[in-house]
Amino acid sequence: MTAELFVLLIVIVTALVFDFTNGFHDTANAMATSIATGALGPRSAVVLSGALNLIGAFLSVEVAATVAEGIVRLDEVGGPDLLEIVFAGLVGGILWNLLTWLFGLPSSSSHALFGGLIGATIAALGWSGVIWSAGKQGVLTKIVVPAVLAPVVAALVASVGTWLVYRLTRGSDQRVVDRGFRWGQIGSASLVSLAHGTNDAQKTMGIIFLALIAYGSLGPSDPLPLWVIVACAVAIAAGTSLGGWRIIRTLGKGLVDITPPQGLAAESTSAAIILTSAHFGLPLSTTQTVTGAILGTGLGRPGAEVRWTVLGRMVVTWVLTLPLAGLVGAICWALAHGIGGFPGILVVFALLVVLAGFMYLRSRRTPVNAQNVNDEWTDESAAEPEGAPHVAPRGAESVRRA
Repeated sequence: MTAELFVLLIVIVTALVFDFTNGFHDTANAMATSIATGALGPRSAVVLSGALNLIGAFLSVEVAATVAEGIVRLDEVGGPDLLEIVFAGLVGGILWNLLTWLFGLPSSSSHALFGGLIGATIAALGWSGVIWSAGKQGVLTKIVVPAVLAPVVAALVASVGTWLVYRLTRGSDQRVVDRGFRWGQIGSASLVSLAHGTNDAQKTMGIIFLALIAYGSLGPSDPLPLWVIVACAVAIAAGTSLGGWRIIRTLGKGLVDITPPQGLAAESTSAAIILTSAHFGLPLSTTQTVTGAILGTGLGRPGAEVRWTVLGRMVVTWVLTLPLAGLVGAICWALAHGIGGFPGILVVFALLVVLAGFMYLRSRRTPVNAQNVNDEWTDESAAEPEGAPHVAPRGAESVRRA
C-alpha cells in the first residue's frame, strides 16, 4: 500500500467519523421535542431517527454535488495538498462538534465543516482561496445569509402555526388534544429525521467525493459511487442511533417547556424548510432551523416561557462556529503540512483521537442519558461548572409526561 493511498484512507475514515458525530450531534433536531412531550420514549426515538436518517441518505444527492462548491477554491489545488486541506477541515469540524456536544449546545455541524474547510484553505492558499461573495456563490450567500434567515423564517412560521393550533383548540379537552398531537408528533419527527438524512449525510458524501478526485481515482464529472452513499448513510444513522442526549436535553427542556401541539408545529415547520433546501441543493443548517422553530412555538403559545439566556448562549455558539472551527482547521493544516506528507497526517489524526477521548471522559463527570434527559430544567442548569448541562442526582425521578 502506497503512502498516498494510506492518506486517502485516513481522510475517508475521518470523513465518516465526522458523519458519525454529525448524527449524534443532530439527533436532537428531530427527536428532542417528541422526547420532551412523551410522544416517544428516549430509546425508541433515537433508534427510529437513526433508521430514517439511513433511508433519507439515499433519497437525493443534490446537496452532495454542492458541498464546498462556490465557497472555497479547492479546484486550484491538486493531489496531496488538496487531501491535506480536506483532512484538516474535517478535523476542525469534528472537534467543534464534540466540544459543543460536551457543553450541550446545539450548533451547526454544517457550519463546523465549512468553517474547518475555510480555515484550512486560508492557511494553504491565503484569503484569496475563499470565495467571500460572488453573486449566488460565496460564504456570504451560501452560509451567512441562510444562517440568519433559516431560524428567523422557522420561528415565524412555527409561531403562527402554534398560535393557530391553540386558537382552534380553545375550549377543547386539553388531555384529548395533547394525546392526538403526540400521535402526530411521531409522524412529524419521523419526517424531520428523513429530511436530516437527505440533507446532512450528503455533505460527507461530497467531501469523500472531493478526496477521491484529489487522489485521482475519480473525475469531477463521474457519478457518486454507491459505496460512498452506503458508507455515509450507515455512519450518520449509527451516530443518530447513539443519541446525543446532552443536546437533546437542551433543545427539549432548556429553551421552551414544550407541549405536544408545540412539538408538532416545530417539527412540521423544520421538515418543510429542510426538505425544500435539500431539493434545491442548499446545505442548510438543520440545527438552526429546528432551534428557530422551537423558539417560535414558545412565542406563539399563550403564556409560554422562553429562556432567553439559553437562546443567547446558542446564538453566541452559532456566531463562533465558523471562526473557531476555521482556526482549528488552519492549525491542523499547518501542523500536517509543516511535518509533511504521511507523518503529518498521522500526527494530526493522533491529536484528534487524544482530544476526542479527553472530551468523552470529561462528559462522564456529568452524564446525560435516556434516564435523566427529561429531568426538569432548573435555573442551576445554566450555571453548572464549566458549562456542563445540569442533571438531577442519580436516583432522582425523571419527569415524564404520560
